[in-house]
Amino acid sequence: MMNSKVSLLSLIIEANEDGFLASCPDIQGAFAEGDTVEEAIFNCIDVVKMISAYRADRGETVGIAEFELVPNSKVAVSFPIGVAA
Repeated sequence: MMNSKVSLLSLIIEANEDGFLASCPDIQGAFAEGDTVEEAIFNCIDVVKMISAYRADRGETVGIAEFELVPNSKVAVSFPIGVAA
């Protein structure tokens, strides 16, 4: 198993007329829409990854803390899941 560096980010989820908007207040320009909460979150994660890659190519940092997830370590995260009625 490979070790992996991860970052924990806060996302703000807002309902709008077209669905949902997820934004990451820690990273300028990191926001995305989706038809569902889950889609908005995953789209925003993709945007964060693109911003990180772009800044890395330019020799810049994103400015968020990273830590290494190694075997036998655990991270707990909260994740909203829409449940169909």
